Amino acid sequence: MPKTILHAPSGPEPLGPYSIATEAHGLVFCSGSVPIDPATGSAVTGDIADQTHQVMRNIGAVLDDVGLGYDDIVKTTIFLTDMSDFAAVNTVYGEYVGASKPARSTVEASALPGGFSVEIECIAAR
Repeated sequence: MPKTILHAPSGPEPLGPYSIATEAHGLVFCSGSVPIDPATGSAVTGDIADQTHQVMRNIGAVLDDVGLGYDDIVKTTIFLTDMSDFAAVNTVYGEYVGASKPARSTVEASALPGGFSVEIECIAAR
C-alpha cells in the first residue's frame, strides 16, 4: 500500500517542506505540532499549559479532518526544551487523551523550530 499525503485544512500550515499527515497501512502519521493558532498563523504565547492546549487542539483538528480522534492515537512523542515543564504538559496532555493512554516518549531537546517550547507528534490507527 503506497503512502498517501493527507490534507488537514483545520490544522496549522506546515512550516517547511513536509506534509501535516501521511497514511500508510492503516496508520496515520501526524507531523510534530507546535503552538500555532491555525486561524491566525501566530504563535500562542503564555505558559507551557496554554501552549500545550494549542498543540493538542491542533492535533485534534488534524485527526478530525482525516476522520479520526484522540482515541485513535496509538503513539505520541513529546519534545520539550525544558524537562521541568513535564508535569504541566503531562496534565494538559492527559485531558485530551483520557483513558485511551497511547504509548508515549518524552524527550528534552536543546531547541525546537520557531523557538517553541513544546512539540508533539503522533501516530493514529484507523
